[in-house]
Amino acid sequence: MQDPSILAELERKVLWLATWTIHHANHIRDNADGLKVGGHQASSASLATIMTALYFHTLRPQDRVAVKPHASPNFHAIQYLLGRQTREKLQNFRGYKGAQSYPSRTKDVDDVDFSTGSVGLGVAQTLFSSLAQDYVRAHGWGIERPEGRMIALLGDAELDEGNIFEAMLEGWKQGLRNCWWIVDYNRQSLDAVVREGLWERYQNLFRNFGWDVVLLKYGTLQQAAFAEPGGEVLRGWIDNCPNQLYSALVFQGGAAWRKRLNDEIGDQGQVTALLERRSDEELARLMNNLGGHDLGSIIAAFDAVDHDRPVCFIAYTIKGYGLPFAGHKDNHAGLMTPAQMEIFRKSMNIRPGEEWSHFEGLEHSAAEIAAFLDRVPFASGGNRCLQAGRIAVPDDLPITIQPQTSTQLGFGALLNELGRSDTPLAARIVTASPDVTVSTSLGPWVNRRGLFAREALADTFKSERIPSTFNWEFSPKGQHIELGIAEMNLFCALSALGLSHAINGERLLPIGTLYDPFIARGLDALNYACYQDARFILVATPSGITLAPEGGAHQSIAEPLIGIAQDGLAAFEPAFVDELAVILAFALDYIQREGGGEVSERNWLRDETGGSVYLRLSTRPIEQIKREMTPTLRQAIVDGAYWLREPGPNCQLVVAYTGTVAPEAIQAVGLMAEDRRDIGLLAITSADRLNAGWTAACRARERGLVHARSHIERLFAGLPRHCGMVTILDGHPATLAWLGAVNGHRVRPLGVEHFGQTGSIGELYRHYGIDANAIIAAAQVIAPGRPIRYLGAA
Repeated sequence: MQDPSILAELERKVLWLATWTIHHANHIRDNADGLKVGGHQASSASLATIMTALYFHTLRPQDRVAVKPHASPNFHAIQYLLGRQTREKLQNFRGYKGAQSYPSRTKDVDDVDFSTGSVGLGVAQTLFSSLAQDYVRAHGWGIERPEGRMIALLGDAELDEGNIFEAMLEGWKQGLRNCWWIVDYNRQSLDAVVREGLWERYQNLFRNFGWDVVLLKYGTLQQAAFAEPGGEVLRGWIDNCPNQLYSALVFQGGAAWRKRLNDEIGDQGQVTALLERRSDEELARLMNNLGGHDLGSIIAAFDAVDHDRPVCFIAYTIKGYGLPFAGHKDNHAGLMTPAQMEIFRKSMNIRPGEEWSHFEGLEHSAAEIAAFLDRVPFASGGNRCLQAGRIAVPDDLPITIQPQTSTQLGFGALLNELGRSDTPLAARIVTASPDVTVSTSLGPWVNRRGLFAREALADTFKSERIPSTFNWEFSPKGQHIELGIAEMNLFCALSALGLSHAINGERLLPIGTLYDPFIARGLDALNYACYQDARFILVATPSGITLAPEGGAHQSIAEPLIGIAQDGLAAFEPAFVDELAVILAFALDYIQREGGGEVSERNWLRDETGGSVYLRLSTRPIEQIKREMTPTLRQAIVDGAYWLREPGPNCQLVVAYTGTVAPEAIQAVGLMAEDRRDIGLLAITSADRLNAGWTAACRARERGLVHARSHIERLFAGLPRHCGMVTILDGHPATLAWLGAVNGHRVRPLGVEHFGQTGSIGELYRHYGIDANAIIAAAQVIAPGRPIRYLGAA
């Protein structure tokens, strides 16, 4: 261990800088929004010692950390001391383009491994990142670099989040290694003090899932006191003291401690002498000296781990430790007043005007501290954000398209063909699914590429010679990760696999499948994955109400709107398999892009920056179109739409559809052709990209780029203003309703707004008004003219 006295000084420095950063954000910098960040002040203080031990002693460059959200000021302070954060960004904490309230991979300039903020998700991310590391190394990649530990700093109240326990179960099934979770056991949540004996429940739970548990309860001062005569009595009192009382006494101070101990323990000679040997200040320091605030105890515990088993450290701490409101149950919203901050500044030996100085208030010389920081193992490896080369993707993916098929089956056929090949592209694809592998058409891919496990496991049905369609064999070379029925775990896994290029320096191409309606179950984790800029392809099937016999619980309505609204996720909904083949090829390349933020004037999208992709597919077989896939058509499919039937110069009506309702749209246009002039039929493959390109072009024109035109604007350029539009999909009608705003056309949006019923596709389409007859009826109203003769005949 490096000089412990310098470490102790750095602990004080981290506490000072974190506290001053928050104070500056609230009392000095104009905080016009009126928001306060009291939670940061209390939580940062409770973790200052643990984070000092981690970053200045324990961590190696290959280790990765998810920092407890409210401890971000500690993190930024540590990065500042290591030269990886700027004073300007600290001074602008929570301000525009300043250091982020919660560590962010994409928004912060310092060395953030995992974004945090939505509690519980950063914790689970470390578990799945450990599994992703195992996957990469089992395939023979990245083995020239040492294994890293994936570490989460979390609050005890954060363990109320259910996704953490879902992740723990999956970790046990997958043989989790190299994962540490450090629980800041301050026994306070935002609103209250946590229940008694919770640490025992945690300990039993973690051990049942195969974790080692290390309890950091007593600091060195307490351990020394326990060794004195009467010390065991004091230990017994501490162990039996209710959480609320302990917190209250911490807040009240040494005199309150003395009175309570004397009242409850009584005059027992040795114990009384133990207490009387200490002043009120010394007694408060002793009783506050929990394991999570004792550098020596923490470092010894970290250093004692000499294996790769998962470890949970339960570190007793005091929320707001070292600050005036330490222990108070309301301290989450508490902030130090200017007067309190002035007292704190003097106690830290910080001169006015030197609050941001790296070495102010430290007893060791600046040269000694700088030399110490230069030797910190964590900071010795240079840039820790790794890079990986792009995997080449062909423009055309091989597939034989059946005359009548669904996009879900087409997806399975495309992956099956990729699975046949011995290419770097096929080798880098990794699939995952929450127990719906076969029913989302991944079975052929798994048969060819196998399931992943660190140790081989044979398919018992195969060894017993029982006929089966699927070969369910596990091995370290398998390329499918079988997950339990927990969509949160799927999205956390995709997030971890989709960051492998930055965390492990090895490119993976993750594809996750699930039922479309169950995106909502894991939406928080999906949003988190996109916020981290993880790269993956999400295949959701079956979509809409076309899984008609299943009823409402398995039918999706709002998911197309999620596809439009979710940042970092390009959503597609092809109707035909040749469209899907084009989109999948695009997606496999798109998730690897990491270029600048310049827009393409072709579609006004920032395609060079890349992102993740959402494919909404269907189980409904429809007749496939036989056509040549020209470069122009391919580009239009990727940009979001193309004319399946070009409108004429006197167009009275446009029917715009997306997804599996294509047959109804085609049928309706055919039946109306004699009664409405020059009808156009618009095939929309991505309402998301059309909308994003249009809004971006609108912003560009508002900024003076008068030539800016999006893809949808060019498609609509020749339409007469009197033209009416009928839009249709088997999802929420608002998905396409905005098309009328592009050029001011009247629109009648058709779709599904209510929970599904069971029945046949024809029955449900009629029920919800998205069949051919409903399209014709809408057209009759939106594009007036002579009666459409086939109304009611479809």
